[in-house]
Amino acid sequence: MSATYAYRWTQKIPVCLLRWMINFWPPYLGTGIWIEKITDDFRTITVRMSLRWYNRNYVGTHFGGSMYAMTDPFYMLMLIKNLGENYIVWDKAAYIEFKKPGKDTLRATFAFTREEIQAIRHQADMNEKFVFDRPVDLFDQEGRIVARVVKTLYVRKK
Repeated sequence: MSATYAYRWTQKIPVCLLRWMINFWPPYLGTGIWIEKITDDFRTITVRMSLRWYNRNYVGTHFGGSMYAMTDPFYMLMLIKNLGENYIVWDKAAYIEFKKPGKDTLRATFAFTREEIQAIRHQADMNEKFVFDRPVDLFDQEGRIVARVVKTLYVRKK
């Protein structure tokens, strides 16, 4: 299946159905990752992960791999949906910094403004490629930062 065909096919899926499909995708279902909200314009996504027996580490807190997984691949998907089929978007790298142990439900919100999307499109149009870092924080129920993930994204025009 070509990337263009896949793009066109996914563009026809309603946001609520796509959210359901991702929520029940085995890697997310198996770690307890749950998308709470995707806006219709696909510029904001909120994800949560409850602490369960199957996603705890040896010391009883959130497993770091699951914390990273809860951030992947949302920025990439958001850019693919917002930039359109004439652009190639990849997650290029990531870095996670653990600030404190995750002992309860964690949440992360991914967001791009319309202006940020336009600036990314402009950079990709003007250069052969555009590579940039985008952070996302994981918060506990008290609103404290538990971890920060910095995603490196690659965008170029086809």
